[in-house]
Amino acid sequence: MTELARKIAQEIKPLLEQDGIELVYVEYIQQRRQPTLRVFIDKEGGVTVNDCQRISEIVSPVLDATSLFTSRYLLEVSSPGFDRPLTKEKDFVRFAGQPVRVKTHAPVGGQKVVSGTLRGLRGAAIVVEVDGSEVEIPVADVAVARLDL
Repeated sequence: MTELARKIAQEIKPLLEQDGIELVYVEYIQQRRQPTLRVFIDKEGGVTVNDCQRISEIVSPVLDATSLFTSRYLLEVSSPGFDRPLTKEKDFVRFAGQPVRVKTHAPVGGQKVVSGTLRGLRGAAIVVEVDGSEVEIPVADVAVARLDL
């Protein structure tokens, strides 16, 4: 997550939590025509189109009132989808038993991409079962982790 995305997340996370919504990830993409801010949300039972619309209406004026943006931007609010990013340690516990794909900064067992079944956390490492063997990946070495449904 970029520094701007982190600041945006800090700004809107409390608003979402008041509404029972989990902030999954914030992505800011600088494009020529108009920058795009993507806010991925989730909640127990899943996210509806109405949830996305409501959150957009809550978040937009708050962000507009900050000094984080110097120009217009497009705000997109959506569910994380089937390939949900796993960004927090609690995600690795919550989604244990699910197929996962993890890209690492440095090779783990000679590979920078590990695909298998997420088994959870063990200390500061993600545990992924690959072909019947457990692979431990230090959380600090994870570049991107996503569900692989």
